[in-house]
Amino acid sequence: MRIIATIPHPSISISVFQMNEKFIVKFEAGPMEQAFKFSNEKIKGLDHLKALIDDEFIEAVRKRFNEMYLQMTAKEV
Repeated sequence: MRIIATIPHPSISISVFQMNEKFIVKFEAGPMEQAFKFSNEKIKGLDHLKALIDDEFIEAVRKRFNEMYLQMTAKEV
C-alpha cells in the first residue's frame, strides 16, 4: 500500500492510498480513524476520487467521529 495523496482539512487528516485495484481513503482524528475503499473500476482517477470526498462526505465522517468519541468515552473508567 502506498500513499498517493493527501486532502487538506483543518481538523481531520485525510490520506489517499492505492493498493490492489483499490483506492483507500483514510480519515484520522485524535485516537480514531475511518477508512473507505473504492474500486478502481468505478473511480476514474485521483481527481474523480477527490471530487467524491466533498464537504458533505467529510461532514458525515466528522459526525461519525463524534459518535465514535462518545461511545469510546462512555466506557472509560
